Amino acid sequence: MLDRGHDVTAFYLKIWLEDERANLGDCPWDEDLRYVRAVCDPLGVPVEVVPLQREYHQRVVEDAIRELRAGRTPSPDILCNRRVKFGAFFEFLETNAMPFDAVATGHYARVEDLGEHRTLLKAVDPKKDQTYFLHRLTQDQLARSRFPLGSLHKAEVRALAKSFGLATYERPDSQGICFLGTLPYDDFVRAYLGEAPGEIRHLESGRLLGTHRGCWFFTIGQRRGLGLGGGPWFVVAKNIEDNLVWVTHRESLDAHGRTHFDLVHCHWIGSPPVWGDALEVKLRHGPRTQSATLTRLDESVRVDLTEPDPGIAAGQSAVVYDGERCLGGGLITLPTACLSTSRKSELIEHDVDHHAGHRYIEPNG
Repeated sequence: MLDRGHDVTAFYLKIWLEDERANLGDCPWDEDLRYVRAVCDPLGVPVEVVPLQREYHQRVVEDAIRELRAGRTPSPDILCNRRVKFGAFFEFLETNAMPFDAVATGHYARVEDLGEHRTLLKAVDPKKDQTYFLHRLTQDQLARSRFPLGSLHKAEVRALAKSFGLATYERPDSQGICFLGTLPYDDFVRAYLGEAPGEIRHLESGRLLGTHRGCWFFTIGQRRGLGLGGGPWFVVAKNIEDNLVWVTHRESLDAHGRTHFDLVHCHWIGSPPVWGDALEVKLRHGPRTQSATLTRLDESVRVDLTEPDPGIAAGQSAVVYDGERCLGGGLITLPTACLSTSRKSELIEHDVDHHAGHRYIEPNG
């Protein structure tokens, strides 16, 4: 941005947990700001720190906790981009009468300006593309945003950073949810929702395989962290009311794939998709897209996939693409996120009958 002749100021947004939760892990501010100043000071770029902890908690954390408690799997980074990085921060600039024409970030994405309309395009580097996390931005937000890394591959960015003598050229990529830093996600969830011991059961037989610390620690399609032998095992259903986690073995996983689901709370960057056209969707962050068609319903949008996917989780976002163009997306909702009560009872009773001598569980336990 300096090479292009812009007058640049750097802003560091503090979106760590609110003060009473800050003791959960190492605060990322100190290390981050050391890097920020090591980059900006030699270039003569002023640095300002913007405290947005309260806004982040109200607009992102509270929503994420509510979704987890309901048994769904939220995407806090998507909310953060719409409501904080390109929301509360823009409000801060306006409130403080800071006359900046645009905000440049390190997101891997591209914006095409078509006069009064802006289109969000995938980054050139498919592995780093972050349009999944940016799909809820508005036209006004895109109009003020600049993504100078979107036309570069990650290796090129590293090489440029080294040639510029930037202190960050070898810094590891950030992973996980942006505000957590080094804090494990489970520790964050535990701080707000606590633990609620429950059972992990085999979906096909109802057999008790192990125990867990709370349904909200798991999402559909999850493999890691189950602590079960004889795997690999995958989460395929949850029953929040009874605090049950249902799993299946890898050999049976494909049988639980879904080919359709609904989207609610949809946001379209420009015009809605052409219903019935062949499009692509991303069900999670990453380079992979799946072929799909969309149908408009009364209060939702139906998505039909050409291939089943066993890892579709309620509360996650599905993002829609027409080639390189990101159209927007919505929140996944499923007909049921758990087994019916009658089916659950049948499986547990079957387990008790066949393992009466091994004391697994009481019929109504």
